[in-house]
Amino acid sequence: MYQFYVEPNQIEPSRAVITGPDVNHIRNVLRMKPGEAVRIADGLGACYEGEIGEISSEQVIVDLTGNRVESTELPIRVTLFQGLPKSDKMELIIQKNTELGVSAIVPVATSRAVVKLDEKKADGKVKRWNGIAEAAAKQSKRTLIPEVCPVMSFKQALLEADGYDVKLMPYENAEGMAFTRRCIGEIPPGATVAVFIGPEGGFSEEEVEAASAAGYMPITLGRRILRTETAGMCVLSMLGYALEP
Repeated sequence: MYQFYVEPNQIEPSRAVITGPDVNHIRNVLRMKPGEAVRIADGLGACYEGEIGEISSEQVIVDLTGNRVESTELPIRVTLFQGLPKSDKMELIIQKNTELGVSAIVPVATSRAVVKLDEKKADGKVKRWNGIAEAAAKQSKRTLIPEVCPVMSFKQALLEADGYDVKLMPYENAEGMAFTRRCIGEIPPGATVAVFIGPEGGFSEEEVEAASAAGYMPITLGRRILRTETAGMCVLSMLGYALEP
């Protein structure tokens, strides 16, 4: 069953209205017809079952059945603070972590990040990255579309994560996996979790010290050194395995 996102104000008690690019996709790519079952999500967590009622060149009317779809979200809210990687790795990171249940992604300009984005280029990248997050959320039937935030400095990212219930920083010099398992296993449902991943060059010692002072727990992901694009996915997989009912 296909799933489409609309703004919350486009969902009424008995119907939803689809507009924009999805109208052409429904009409001319998927060639859907009235009566076909679909799911409608507001991107904020609510999702409903329905049937296509009317299709025009401007909009698609979906008659809602009244059945709300069970949430597909993790029982915790995870924000991935990702050190800026080289080339197009960020696109892969956004796509796969969205599939795994991340709630938000914050690109971070760390001291060892090779990529340096000026404000104009960063704005264009963030717009594209949010499009990738939406497409991945649609494909994986997420009821929430993760937000990809504007690029932040390392110091800004630490301030942004202030107040999170749990802060994790995968670090190659951290303690063994028993400590990692204990940290993840003790996270309660409903918690907010910040995960800080370094770029290809890793974190500097100064950044590790600053993060530790800000309450981040250095954890290991195993004896092998993971690429920056793999580390976040590894943490999200661990969190899903340990905490998802």
